[in-house]
Amino acid sequence: MKKFKYKYLVVIAGLVLTTSSCEKFYDINKDPDAIVQAPMSTILTSVTANIAYWSGSDMNRYTSLLSQQYSGQSNGTLNQTQEFDKYLITGQDSNNLFSTAYAGILSDIETIIRIAGEEGSPNYSGVAKLLKAYMYQVLVDAYGDLPYSEAIKLTGNVAPKYDDDEQIYTALIALIDQGITEVNATVSKQSPTTNSTIFPGAFATTRTNWVKFANTLKLRIYLHYSEKNPTLLTTSMNTLIGSGAQFMASNADNFQMTFTDIAGGRNPIDQFETARAGYLVAGDFIVNLMNAKSDPRRASYFTAFSTAPLYRGAPVGAPNNSTLFSKLHTYLRGAATGTVYTGAAPVRMLTYAEYNFIRAEAALRFGVTGVAQTFFTDGITASLTAAGVSAGDQATYLAANGILVGTPAQQLQQIIEQKYIASYGVVMEPWTDWRRTGYPAFTIPSNAVITFTPRTIYYPQSEVDANPNIPGGKQKASLGVRTFWDTRP
Repeated sequence: MKKFKYKYLVVIAGLVLTTSSCEKFYDINKDPDAIVQAPMSTILTSVTANIAYWSGSDMNRYTSLLSQQYSGQSNGTLNQTQEFDKYLITGQDSNNLFSTAYAGILSDIETIIRIAGEEGSPNYSGVAKLLKAYMYQVLVDAYGDLPYSEAIKLTGNVAPKYDDDEQIYTALIALIDQGITEVNATVSKQSPTTNSTIFPGAFATTRTNWVKFANTLKLRIYLHYSEKNPTLLTTSMNTLIGSGAQFMASNADNFQMTFTDIAGGRNPIDQFETARAGYLVAGDFIVNLMNAKSDPRRASYFTAFSTAPLYRGAPVGAPNNSTLFSKLHTYLRGAATGTVYTGAAPVRMLTYAEYNFIRAEAALRFGVTGVAQTFFTDGITASLTAAGVSAGDQATYLAANGILVGTPAQQLQQIIEQKYIASYGVVMEPWTDWRRTGYPAFTIPSNAVITFTPRTIYYPQSEVDANPNIPGGKQKASLGVRTFWDTRP
């Protein structure tokens, strides 16, 4: 009690002294050497690294299992990957990825935007806004309606409202446009440099990478309107392309983070594989698709057996014995010595290959500027190159698989299946393409606990328990609840 009174006496005395003198009095209880706010440059390092980790962690595994690129396995005890594989998904599964996104990444992004605005550093706020748009695009595609306009208010609003997912998409386009304008600003007190783990380097050079990423992200968002509002897709894409906007032009423009072979710096996909060996193996669907085409990317995508068939994917519900199936390999885990990987592979989040497949589909289906065949060929080539396939093997593969043929529906299937292969390990998009187009044509797992492939995932149970403004005041009715753009039967 004495301590409590003393504090208030000090405060009162301070007020008296302040109002009775022109002298400046300092708070002796504050350490002048203490860091009150981390430097903006350090926060950006954290944000970019955490986005890459997040994109290669839970959300990556969940969506890659749903799109049958990975398969859950074990050597005995049933684990979460196997439960997710058969659609036994709960709100508890979302707790960590949701809290990391909001309380960590998005909160730090808002801090950058605030500091950059206060000090006149639009290059920083522009990059932060582009990263915010990417995060929300992935989150909306996973959940649908989300906190957006009232999010990240800390104690100012601990129960933010959920905004309509279509309205969030509209806001993201505006946010990206703001980001591009600010990234292009010629006067900025500070600019990102090597402190960004995504597009590191002198901003005079990397500025173009950020703009290309931003415009390509807009194309991805517009493509998601394919079944909902094709007119908006066509008009928006043609306007953007006609404006002379810059897009990804090579694999060097990929929105990705390269990891390193040091403790704590390894790729999160490799970290999971190392910590939980046997929990994930190659999915039967993608392996069979690639085996049928003698796809040369298999050598970097999957581990090989010494006898035929060299590459073996696990069907969902297969017996618990991960040694029977090919594992995730160097493309996702880095160079290998025996069974030990460096973990230095990048986490790829939006690629030049994807850009080409977006353009191919848009030209084929909606008359968007461009030649579908040209973009289709360039997309496959970009993917083959990223996987380290030799020029000779690339030519052989393209001769057999690189020509669009058949009806428009058959050509769409070719585009989406090649995009699916090229997007191996890319968070969310393969599952989104299936929800939009029905391709690739997944088969419901034989041991599935529901009769349909999920269209979104459940809200985190922690959010259901804590936020009364969650839609309907309770958890989703089922995994069949859809995003606004998912209108395919």
